[in-house]
Amino acid sequence: MTQMVAEVVTEVRGQVGFITLNRPRALNALSLGMVRDLMAALLAWQDDASVQAVAIRGSNKEGPFGAFCAGGDIRFLHQAGSQGNPQIEDFFSEEYALNHLIHNYRKPYIAFMDGIVMGGGMGISQGAALRIVTERTKMAMPETAIGLFPDVGGGYFLSRCPGHVGEWLALTGDAIGAGDAIAFGLADGCLAVDQQAPLWDALGTQAFADGAAVKAFAASQLVAVSADTASVRGQIDQYFSLDSVAAIVAALEAADSDWARATAATLRKRSPLMLHVVLEQVRRARGMGLADDLRMERDMVRHCFYLRPGASETVEGIRALAVDKDHAPRWNPARIEEVQPALVASFFDSPWPAHAHPLAALR
Repeated sequence: MTQMVAEVVTEVRGQVGFITLNRPRALNALSLGMVRDLMAALLAWQDDASVQAVAIRGSNKEGPFGAFCAGGDIRFLHQAGSQGNPQIEDFFSEEYALNHLIHNYRKPYIAFMDGIVMGGGMGISQGAALRIVTERTKMAMPETAIGLFPDVGGGYFLSRCPGHVGEWLALTGDAIGAGDAIAFGLADGCLAVDQQAPLWDALGTQAFADGAAVKAFAASQLVAVSADTASVRGQIDQYFSLDSVAAIVAALEAADSDWARATAATLRKRSPLMLHVVLEQVRRARGMGLADDLRMERDMVRHCFYLRPGASETVEGIRALAVDKDHAPRWNPARIEEVQPALVASFFDSPWPAHAHPLAALR
């Protein structure tokens, strides 16, 4: 008889609730079932007086840590988006509600962001009271490569990075390490890889006065690291502050630096349509609270799959990257310069009246 292995393992040790994402072969990519398991555990612990704080980690094929979460389950999104499976709607509504809960959680939530932390992995870690990275952390919001946008609250947390770093990360999908994550306000401190297990174990064995003491103890173990992109910060702000995607790419292509040329080449590979949508998303989100940003992103993701029936940029992007793996997406429009403003604007029209919005209850 085959034993089903839980994809989300939860336990309480001492005064802390522990969560291990346990889908290592998929780099802990989030399924609808995992989203539901996470939500159930967090809601139960939020009202459990014996649980003072929560800690979350990922696992890899060798055991705990090594990979946090590579994002949402894009193969499911491709299948559901291609075949009209209504669970795709549930997935996004419930995932974004989970992201909102984590940002507003009433107890310290401590995220061990080791290894790959991308997309949906950012969604379940950016709202943490303590965001711990390691020298192995590879952090990114790479959605424009699959014809999507940085969702899960990406508009909210990327727009709050210093300067125009948010636009750069959102448009290019470039990955950053621990030092940059801390410098950009996307992590709180670094922990050596070999110190993760001792800290994790100590959280479950020590006695703490309250949740704040749990967080303070974990934070006391963190060390500072230097940022890798300090030398190009000026260029990031110079180019990614420009008022349109076409202007950004034209300026990068005209520049005389290796970094600018490489960045322009990256942007030319991304979905032209979604680059325009994402620049608008990040700039709108700067003036929004989290709940309004998540409602906007819920509108946008509906349009990613259904605005153009049979011509979803997201379904095509996932096909090229993860299904057929030909790495030759047929973007429509094919060039940044061909994207019409009216098409971009339509992504921001809500398909629901306010009272019937799937995330109407978020505050």
